[in-house]
Amino acid sequence: MVITAKQEALVVSSWNEMKDDAPTYALKFFLRLFEIIPSAAKRFSFLRDSNLPLEKNPKLKAHAMGVFVMTCEAATQLRKTGKVNVGANTSVQHLASVHFKAGVADLHFEVLKFALLETIKEAVPYMWSEELKEAWSESYDYLVVAIKNEM
Repeated sequence: MVITAKQEALVVSSWNEMKDDAPTYALKFFLRLFEIIPSAAKRFSFLRDSNLPLEKNPKLKAHAMGVFVMTCEAATQLRKTGKVNVGANTSVQHLASVHFKAGVADLHFEVLKFALLETIKEAVPYMWSEELKEAWSESYDYLVVAIKNEM
């Protein structure tokens, strides 16, 4: 999988447009996932034990933001290093282990991708194009491939 300079630029420029409201869009991203697959919320240990409404759960907000940022950063990392590094506090191996233990399947990754793309389309409708969709798709797909390869 290769991401082009143009795809990286599209992801980064759209991310820069969303940054100020990124926490809002990140939460919408996961809420959309739970609309499509309500049972997915049960896969998150921090949601199973919470009585808070999803939209008010600080752990969900933090998790959603992390996934949003990781997907965006994957595009830049792919161009610079040819691989994805998910951050200082975690690793691809850890993400794979957590996803494997939670029983995350290909369908879940695909629905999450759909939710991500729909959220970006809503966030930056004036930038939305097939090229932007493809750029974010490639970035997300590479991140998922890295996770799945470790699963």
